[in-house]
Amino acid sequence: MSGGHDFDAGSSVGEDRAPGAESAGEHTLGGEVRSYVLGLALAVGLTAASFWVRGTDLVYGPGLAMALLVLAVAQMGIHLIFFLHITTDPDNENNVLALAFGVLIVCLIVFGSLWVMQHLNHNMAPMQELMQMQR
Repeated sequence: MSGGHDFDAGSSVGEDRAPGAESAGEHTLGGEVRSYVLGLALAVGLTAASFWVRGTDLVYGPGLAMALLVLAVAQMGIHLIFFLHITTDPDNENNVLALAFGVLIVCLIVFGSLWVMQHLNHNMAPMQELMQMQR
């Protein structure tokens, strides 16, 4: 038994390599834990920054939504890289396609629902006519 904790964790966070190729360096459990802790620290920092941006007057009022959107997209990137291990590695092609399909389905549901609701609102009778129909 070795004295250190050099267990192969296997996930190779952020590494690009050819399919079936051996990893270039040794990945230890300590290295994997450090990458997860770094991802957690970045995610918590971005969450705190979002609350700070909302609570301060330093950000221009109409630009507040854009600032929160940028922080949210950055946090999604952190989660994809550090926790879901989505990288440009050729082995991740199926993961990226599954992620893209999921985004497509969510966009179809959200924008389709908004489109249907907008058309229902447009084709609905005015409130005065609805009130007269009830009498």
